[in-house]
Amino acid sequence: MIANNILKQAKKVLRTEASAILALESRIDKVFLKAIELLYSCNGRVIVTGIGKSGIIGRKIAATLASTGTPALFLHPAEGLHGDLGMIRKNDIVMVLSNSGETEEVIKMLPSIKRIGAKLITLTGDLKSTLAKQSDVTINVKVKDEACPLGLAPTASTTATLAMGDAMAIALLEKRNFKSEDYALFHPGGSLGRKLILKVEDIMRKGEDVPKITQDKLMKDAILEMTSKKMGCTAVIDKKGKLLGIITDQDLRKNLGKDSDILNVSVKDIMTKNPKTISKDELVAKAIQVTEEISVSTLLVADKSGKLIGIVHLHDLLKAVG
Repeated sequence: MIANNILKQAKKVLRTEASAILALESRIDKVFLKAIELLYSCNGRVIVTGIGKSGIIGRKIAATLASTGTPALFLHPAEGLHGDLGMIRKNDIVMVLSNSGETEEVIKMLPSIKRIGAKLITLTGDLKSTLAKQSDVTINVKVKDEACPLGLAPTASTTATLAMGDAMAIALLEKRNFKSEDYALFHPGGSLGRKLILKVEDIMRKGEDVPKITQDKLMKDAILEMTSKKMGCTAVIDKKGKLLGIITDQDLRKNLGKDSDILNVSVKDIMTKNPKTISKDELVAKAIQVTEEISVSTLLVADKSGKLIGIVHLHDLLKAVG
């Protein structure tokens, strides 16, 4: 019975919080649009503030805004009252999170915020509260019930506030025409970021590290080059460096049975002409896609004139995007 009660209560929590979020849908209205327009036209930053559980939610909202194209940071009210209000400027917007709308520490900041001239957006559960009355825009995040059976711990209310913050961030993302490439710029440490930022030029082997041989050489020279550069292939170029072909381990194995003296066969008789190449400006993600499409482990990098400038190995590509 105890286990059943626990499961029953846990499911009730999820239903309560889900209902709280769904109730917000009707509040995506003209007031919401006014807040979005205010945030979009902001020439400064969005300063998110709140205390306790609201502060924790505020940190997350600030982080989501910042990573989706809206410059934002979190200000702890207690720190704000002791000097950190100096980070707020006239062209900033202060976004306050307070379920009651009467958070003492935040209310104490209002005179300074008003004097600085920053606009104020409040997310609250009480539209008649002090904060609501003094805000430029007030978003209603009131919930019918908290998921806490005692009605004390902020649960559904913080969930609803977080969801509304996400809705605002994504609405701004759409309005700014924020792309995946922009997102990656702010997330260079992540796998997605590396895929969308790193270019072939950033990881390709170049100079003396590129296996290459001129077409007038013999296969014994090609094998030596392949072995010394440890790439399993070598590019074939003319004397001006223009790419003519490629010789791979597969080409070598394919021709071993055809000529008993393959070491003295001319490179140009073995090479595969017009090999697949990639531009140094292509993204690493594109290079990985190409290697998969044509089932190769290496790609030669050539410039617009056809001159060989580098080589990338699938292992290097995968390692780069982690």
